Amino acid sequence: MATLEELYQYYEVLSDAKDKAGEHEAGFLAIIASVKGDAKEKRLASQLISRFFKYFPQHMEKAMNAQLDLCEDEDVNIRKQAIKDLPSICKESPENLPRIADVLTQLLQTDDSTEHNLVQIALLNLMRSDIKGALQGIFTQIINGDDTVREKAIKFLSVRLKSLGEDLVSAKIEEFIVEESKKVLQDVTADEFLMFMTILSGLKCMQTLVGRQHLVDIISQQAGFDSDFEAQDSDCVDRIVSCTQQAIPMFSKNVHSTKFMSYYMDQVVGKIASVANMEEGEDTKLEVLKQLADMAQWCPELENLPGKLANLYTAIKEYMPIPPPEVVDVEKSEGTSEAPALQFSYVECLLFTLHHLGKKCPEFLSAADNAEVTERMKDFKMRLQYFARGVASYIKQLKTDLQGKKPEKLQSDEDKVKLAAYKTTTNIQQIIKDLMHVPPSYKVQVKLSWKPAAAEPAAVATKRPSLDSNKTTPKAAKVGAAHMDRVMYAPPTGKFSSKAGSAPVGAGRRGRGRGAWRGRY
Repeated sequence: MATLEELYQYYEVLSDAKDKAGEHEAGFLAIIASVKGDAKEKRLASQLISRFFKYFPQHMEKAMNAQLDLCEDEDVNIRKQAIKDLPSICKESPENLPRIADVLTQLLQTDDSTEHNLVQIALLNLMRSDIKGALQGIFTQIINGDDTVREKAIKFLSVRLKSLGEDLVSAKIEEFIVEESKKVLQDVTADEFLMFMTILSGLKCMQTLVGRQHLVDIISQQAGFDSDFEAQDSDCVDRIVSCTQQAIPMFSKNVHSTKFMSYYMDQVVGKIASVANMEEGEDTKLEVLKQLADMAQWCPELENLPGKLANLYTAIKEYMPIPPPEVVDVEKSEGTSEAPALQFSYVECLLFTLHHLGKKCPEFLSAADNAEVTERMKDFKMRLQYFARGVASYIKQLKTDLQGKKPEKLQSDEDKVKLAAYKTTTNIQQIIKDLMHVPPSYKVQVKLSWKPAAAEPAAVATKRPSLDSNKTTPKAAKVGAAHMDRVMYAPPTGKFSSKAGSAPVGAGRRGRGRGAWRGRY
């Protein structure tokens, strides 16, 4: 085995020979053999192999294996040197690029931050040289590698792919990425799914109408709408909520939410009371209902709409109670009963959805010759009237608390919650007024309380609010009802949940293993 001095001598011989370096085969073989030497010999051998590799095509495989052995050396400094030298080999041997990308992808699992950065730089250099070949190597490890390598590789693509220009990520390359991603999505964890949504949604081809529809189709198949919704199965709830969360930003007047909306109306809303929170301090029911309301706006038609509205009305009855006996018969009331707790944020979502879908099926709440519909509307009006009293009382209390305060004075958490509550209850009030018409009207337009707005109001007005007053990003959820002197209703005293704000695109739940997401595409 050559010593360090002998390696330098081989270097001088090969360097001086220039284009005739291939005539000095023995020297190059001695350099390859030096990868079994000490640390200094290994590092120098790595540099010499990458430099003179092109002159010895007959020893290409042997040289490649020697270089890859150095990439797996126990000494981190040797690995770093070998990683730096790998891209040079690809320039002279492009057919080996996918294989080298495969090896570099495996090296992403290193705990050494400097080495990890070198691996990423090397992979990016390969991608700039031959992006398809590099992606082939990366996806090989994503599909066949162990869980640690797989996770690192997906994360690398989700973060680094967008840094490459359109001249590299062409339409054909995007098509290749989509097809390979579909293969991977057959078996992914929740976290992996979210990272792939980041990758796919960032592609130029997905910014078109056709592309967004394609992405919605991918997400819907991943959601597994062919299976029943199990409200107590945390993996099932997690999968449905996470997939829907990724799909909602894609919906528009041209990309419809019909498939998602149909599943929610058939399978989810009727079981909403049984949905358990995924994590402590989280209101999963509210998250589901907000998704329902978000999608209602982009659903032009649904099959069997009366049946779906019946499921929705079941949920409405769950959270819009009928007046207690003392309220029905006020004259006999002594004001000693506890008023039921109200879920304002839940009701905003449910009424908004009913208001949007009800206009497509007006006979659900108004059919004079149908005894069932007449009885339903009678029951519904009792609930609406009772809830409206609570809403009016709470709005009055909120106005008193917020009146005259300037925007810069409304920065405390308590004031922000009150602003959110004001927007939520105002929306409910406007929808109730519409539904109380005979027959129910569907003309009023409200903006969901959690939708962001350009600016906050200067102060809460004392007169009746306009449709777009007090725009703010809310965090509204549960409000309890306290007892007042009169039984008719008492303003709630509980706080709105801080979990009521909408989740960002790309944000997801913690992965719970790949099994619950397997085989969905």
